[in-house]
Amino acid sequence: MTLLIRAGIAAIALLLAFSNASAEAEAGQGYFSAMASYIDDDTDRAANDEVGGGQFSIGYAIDEHWNFEVLYQAASLGGFVPQEQAGIGIDFQRVFFRSSRFSPYLFAGFGWFQTTPEAAQPDDEGDMYAGGAGFNLDLGSSNVSLRGEWRYRVDSAAPTDQHDNLFSLGLQIPFGARAPKWSDADGDGIADGADRCPNTPAGASVDEFGCELDSDGDGVKDSADQCPNTPRGVAVDARGCPRDSDGDGVSDDRDKCPNTVRGAKVDANGCELDSDGDGVVDRIDECPNTRKGAQVDVKGCEIKEVIRLPGVNFETNSDRLLAGASAVLDDAVATLKRNPTITVEVEGHTDSDGSAAYNEGLSARRAQTVYDYLATNGIAEDRMTVRGYGESRPIADNSTAAGKAQNRRVVLRVIER
Repeated sequence: MTLLIRAGIAAIALLLAFSNASAEAEAGQGYFSAMASYIDDDTDRAANDEVGGGQFSIGYAIDEHWNFEVLYQAASLGGFVPQEQAGIGIDFQRVFFRSSRFSPYLFAGFGWFQTTPEAAQPDDEGDMYAGGAGFNLDLGSSNVSLRGEWRYRVDSAAPTDQHDNLFSLGLQIPFGARAPKWSDADGDGIADGADRCPNTPAGASVDEFGCELDSDGDGVKDSADQCPNTPRGVAVDARGCPRDSDGDGVSDDRDKCPNTVRGAKVDANGCELDSDGDGVVDRIDECPNTRKGAQVDVKGCEIKEVIRLPGVNFETNSDRLLAGASAVLDDAVATLKRNPTITVEVEGHTDSDGSAAYNEGLSARRAQTVYDYLATNGIAEDRMTVRGYGESRPIADNSTAAGKAQNRRVVLRVIER
């Protein structure tokens, strides 16, 4: 009886003996396999290429990805040098998609190999190494899988290494206690082998990969998303709500004034309130009920005939500004910039100490200093003129120290609006 017939009988016997087993070995199961092989021999063997043998295996599924297998190969080949072949080996298989109906694998292995020529020649034996690829195809309710394999085999039984290709086809039958076809440790309805998010909280809705849904695509899972309908592309915080960087209660995607001062009252656009509509927000508006259309300074107060510069003081008998004057002048610059139609006369005034001629010159120099500051900070020169009035226009009593202090002043008198 030929080896091929014996292999077929063995496969049928295995099928009948384990007809209630699973079609594919799951992790923890063992399996039998019997396959017939077409052997493409190394030409140095001088044997025929033919279906002249087979392979018998017993294996164990270590885990979801790896199998360990012990195998026996046998062949009887005709040709110029008819011969019998036998090999015993160990393979390690890397299995893909174990739980699927079609499960491919790659393998590598080693073992012992012997050839026995029919002529009166001694047996040859040596090491055997192999690698290749195969597949198992679930045959459905038969509890059997169809197994196919290509094996590249190298052996050292002859004086020189021999290289063969084996193409095998047969049956594989699992045995042993079968675990469920798939397990679902987190109970989300997705098999553990396909679950990319294996620790989903109980009750959470998941996608086809077992990951929690993020319906609005903001990067925050639905179970933690306190703002579940965020528009696409809007940046969100850890709660899934649109960010509010300035903390004014208006989300960044709707905030037209994104850098509002903390604590300021804002409108629906995230901009500070300006109740009287004068362009100065309520938070800094010192004149909150300005009439509509009035020109105002940076503090929200209406500009009348004169823009006063309190705190703009000079060294004694000098046109050099004292510390603190720049803050007042900066406000004046801002006021003139927000009212670009206004032109002014920069007026200098003194108290009555000293001669009238000296005071007139000193007041003119001080007015020029203010003019220069305003021009340096962006106010067009054609919007300003300079004049020193000396002691001729007092606004207080020059007989008192307080009155003299008030008379020593520089103001911006509005010429045109």
